[in-house]
Amino acid sequence: MVSVAIDGPAGAGKSSIARAAAERLHYIYVDTGALYRTIGLAAARSNTNIEDDDEISELLSKIDISILFLNGEQHVVLNNEDVSSEIRTEQASMMASRVSAIPAVRAYLLDMQRNFAKTDNILMDGRDIGTVVLPNADVKIFLTASPEIRARRRVAQLAEKGIEADYDEVLKDIITRDYNDSHRDIAPLKPAEDAILFDTSDITLDQSVEKLVNIVEEKIR
Repeated sequence: MVSVAIDGPAGAGKSSIARAAAERLHYIYVDTGALYRTIGLAAARSNTNIEDDDEISELLSKIDISILFLNGEQHVVLNNEDVSSEIRTEQASMMASRVSAIPAVRAYLLDMQRNFAKTDNILMDGRDIGTVVLPNADVKIFLTASPEIRARRRVAQLAEKGIEADYDEVLKDIITRDYNDSHRDIAPLKPAEDAILFDTSDITLDQSVEKLVNIVEEKIR
């Protein structure tokens, strides 16, 4: 099995690029951020205090999370409910950043993530895939873009969905999340020592997908 680990900050385009590249390569795409978002959603629904590690740990014993792949697309299921749409909000994103810093949450999801690499060729993205989840991945990529570019892309993405967002607020949220993700004690966001750095600031989505596919194909020859 071939495993490709893609890490990088929020809004860098990892999901869009990785999903398209996986389709080109005929690999399974695994969006690990969706798992943390799902725990964040579960916390919000149950009024669990995300600042209290003990409350979050107790919540984990009461929920069941699984992933289904339908027509090659990942669906996240929380307690038998498909929540794939509900977890794509700014609130879910910020809550994911918080709960992902809790050791119990990372332990809860670690085996689930690693098991995907045992049965299929996968392209997995997240914050610590190359450093913690799949340290022996065949290909490791750290994908990023400037905070300003990421904010513009996010505002445009939301606009396509009919959601109006303030650029300055989105930029502020991105900078805050970058800081939180890179300064947490457990599995901070950083490139693996052997990761290929890939900045998408000045190239299009299609160009990014093409470059990613080329990197993977060259590395696994």
